[in-house]
Amino acid sequence: MKFCAVLFCLFAAVTNAELRIKVIGGAEQAVPIAIVPFGWQGAGAKPFDVSQTLSNDLANSGRFNPLPPDEMLERPLTGRDIDFEDWRILGIEVVIVGQLLQTGNDEYTIQFQLFDVFRGKQLLGYRQPSTGKQLRRATHLVADMIYQELTGIRGIFSTRIAYITVEGKPPDQRFRLIVADADGENERILVDSNEPLMSPAWSPDGRKLAYVSFEKQQSEIYVQTLRSGARKRVSSRAGVNGSPAWSPDGRKLALTLSKTEGNLDIYILDLQSQMLTRLTNRASIDTEATWSKDGNMIYFTSDRAGQPQIYRIPARGGKVSRVSFEGTYNARPRISPSAEQVAVVHNDRGNYRIGLIGLDQGFMQVLTKGSLDESPSFAPNGESLIYATRDRQQGVLATVSVDGRTHRRISVVRGDVREPAWSPFVRN
Repeated sequence: MKFCAVLFCLFAAVTNAELRIKVIGGAEQAVPIAIVPFGWQGAGAKPFDVSQTLSNDLANSGRFNPLPPDEMLERPLTGRDIDFEDWRILGIEVVIVGQLLQTGNDEYTIQFQLFDVFRGKQLLGYRQPSTGKQLRRATHLVADMIYQELTGIRGIFSTRIAYITVEGKPPDQRFRLIVADADGENERILVDSNEPLMSPAWSPDGRKLAYVSFEKQQSEIYVQTLRSGARKRVSSRAGVNGSPAWSPDGRKLALTLSKTEGNLDIYILDLQSQMLTRLTNRASIDTEATWSKDGNMIYFTSDRAGQPQIYRIPARGGKVSRVSFEGTYNARPRISPSAEQVAVVHNDRGNYRIGLIGLDQGFMQVLTKGSLDESPSFAPNGESLIYATRDRQQGVLATVSVDGRTHRRISVVRGDVREPAWSPFVRN
């Protein structure tokens, strides 16, 4: 069965490899902006290139088109040094100026100002403190502020992604669970194993990951705290233990279990009491559960009608209703932050692509153009999705905006990378 194969297949992948981002399509009306190279006030060489990271972040959003520094007519460091006419000549709508200041031993401040060129007016100014080790994250936070000021939408540059990599070929494969910044930088290996790892899922507070491990020669579900690395096995029942999904309050996990009967069904596990509640009970494959934003409904994939489709059931149990109707294959549901859409893997004339289904009217919008696109995960602001795809026989990650206009490819130096999960917003 194709559905089951897609669900449980494992792809060769890699770790300890640098992720590389390439924007392969963008919004037609990207705003022309200028991020003037930031000044440096401190001892020795500048420890971090703030302006380049800001430029990369804003360009990767697809909404902005940064001017190359060598095309700038001036390089002011503060607002009072700006000649707005120089920027109007170049057609620039927004100018960002600033400096990186050393304020103490391993203490820094990113000082910036954001200006509307045509009105000659400051829109935003801020001083972001940081340690040397956190300068990249501090810069992402600055990019978040700028993005929100210019679009009215919260930025996601300071969020993180989790994904699975596998290095080598059977029987000598190496599996790793990795967390990185949303731009693919600052990788951190959480789990390193000779056995398969699957299905990473972020807790609502962004502090933990649930995932599936085969380290003990059978599928088990673990919850791991990112800061300490401590982990706890939460499900090791006979048969399949798969597809963990956190409830919005972080107190429960929806799981796929087969137990002794061998049939895949959806269960709810209370993490504190360890009480297990069965939601589905049919002679079909019910799997890949995800919660509605209010925690009242569970969306899942089932082949109960003969082909994989999306269904939902009240989290407390009750009547199952079908959600997807367009096409013969829809799987791996993920609810948008707005709760208005569900992302799915959709069979589009023999190609597996990422689609969006409107929960009100049920219309399908296909966003991607690959032949094996899978594992969609929403950015926490709902503006884009990350997913896994193939590029020249290599597994890569990619993002697409929810309108389908902006595409971004994140590849690795060698091997494959799979099963991305985008973190929620986290406290700074």
